[in-house]
Amino acid sequence: MNFEVSVGNFSSRLAQFWTDEMWKSAEKAYLARRNNVRMQLMFKRYLDVAIASLALLLIWPLLLGIALAVRLSSPGPILFCQERLGKLGKPFTIYKFRTMVDGAVHIGIGLGTFKGDPRVTKVGKFLREYHLDELPQLLNVLRGDMSLVGPRPLLVSSLNTYNDVQKRRLLMPPGVTAWEAVNGGLENSLEERLNLDVWYVDRWNFWLDWVILFKTIPVVLRKEGVYAK
Repeated sequence: MNFEVSVGNFSSRLAQFWTDEMWKSAEKAYLARRNNVRMQLMFKRYLDVAIASLALLLIWPLLLGIALAVRLSSPGPILFCQERLGKLGKPFTIYKFRTMVDGAVHIGIGLGTFKGDPRVTKVGKFLREYHLDELPQLLNVLRGDMSLVGPRPLLVSSLNTYNDVQKRRLLMPPGVTAWEAVNGGLENSLEERLNLDVWYVDRWNFWLDWVILFKTIPVVLRKEGVYAK
């Protein structure tokens, strides 16, 4: 399947959009280009809050068990908190269960990781394989930082590396799961993942999110896309 994205007048203007006012102008242009999408985006937010709230109520014993396992398996905090890029380029703090030794970003290859990385704890390896470390992001969803589905949030420093087309991925809130995550995830190159994100944003509709949510289940069970090749 071809997920290449086209470059038009709209995308070529995005390179200038850095201030809050300019990003809002970019969002306005996007909404104007996507007919009847405003109502769907409103339902998307309602769905996010409803599902995240229900999920937290149902799985709190699991979250408590994971938190205890992380705390007992290695010294350090239970949660890993990091600044990521949000909608319209605004940074936010993402929450994950810690899967690596405390201070891992200052050891070895730093922010990167790989299969067999010795910095990953035994509990962390299991959490990563089944994406259970992502569950605290339900709190990010409730806060409005994230959506259940959207482009995965990357590091703030990555913004400077985006070309004009890739910046379109920031016109939607970042997601706990993503179109790129159910189409290879980290097995794709960074450029391929960004192109998949832009494809999602340009073609987003309410039903596409449902497709991605259902496709996420077998991806998680098969432990796909956990580490870059």
